[in-house]
Amino acid sequence: MMVLNTTKKKAQIEYPCSWLYKVIGEDQQQVRQAIVSIIEERRCIITPSNSSKSGKYHCFNVELVVQTEEVRNGLYHSLKSHPAIKVVL
Repeated sequence: MMVLNTTKKKAQIEYPCSWLYKVIGEDQQQVRQAIVSIIEERRCIITPSNSSKSGKYHCFNVELVVQTEEVRNGLYHSLKSHPAIKVVL
């Protein structure tokens, strides 16, 4: 559960929690393989999302339970640094 505040402080997230990453890349197969290799044995749901009008970029939603902030940030950085992945939100 995420509690929003208006004091410009960091959001308080209670762990473990369900987390959603939006992962964008050019080659659908390579992006999906990258996600699977980084997520490893964790249970997750990978669903195709939007594609750009030209069909060059494809987005996937990756939903899983993260146990700690360190795990959440580590997965984000691993996804972001993979060459098949252009953007992670």
